[in-house]
Amino acid sequence: MTARVCCLVSVFLLCLSGCLSTTDAAPGPNCTVVGHCPAKLTVVPSSRGCVSDKDCSGGHKCCVFDCGAVCVPPAFTKPGVCPRRKFGAGMCAEFCVNDSDCPNIEKCCSNGCGHECTAPYTVKPGRCALPKGTPMCAEYCYHDGQCPAEQKCCPTTCGHACSEPC
Repeated sequence: MTARVCCLVSVFLLCLSGCLSTTDAAPGPNCTVVGHCPAKLTVVPSSRGCVSDKDCSGGHKCCVFDCGAVCVPPAFTKPGVCPRRKFGAGMCAEFCVNDSDCPNIEKCCSNGCGHECTAPYTVKPGRCALPKGTPMCAEYCYHDGQCPAEQKCCPTTCGHACSEPC
């Protein structure tokens, strides 16, 4: 069958209109694989010696590492922001390398020593105004998700508080 379709394959491969046939196992010439190359090679490559994503199958990307160009699953940056560390450090172990290594909406965030999967903070649109004086030094919020409506968690002269974005 040579019918052309636009599709999402294994959440990794985004095809542009007419670039993948129902019998193809790899992206066509106009297809690009969604995501980016991982920072570190942590998996066994599906194939070696690629020149572009179209040389890779199974939604993999052609990425260059010390060993040369290889086909690997792409990494993804999920929406949201890693939380600020309130105090201390976490375990000095690498439980993840990219957001792609984490389940659901969790992101790969620094724990002060290593990296672990963590629920992200919500970032609302808009920007914070320049800090203004506050009567008390306090952390009234840590991220936008803790503020009502469209308000953002913005820095004050001595902490953070919810305020209207500019």
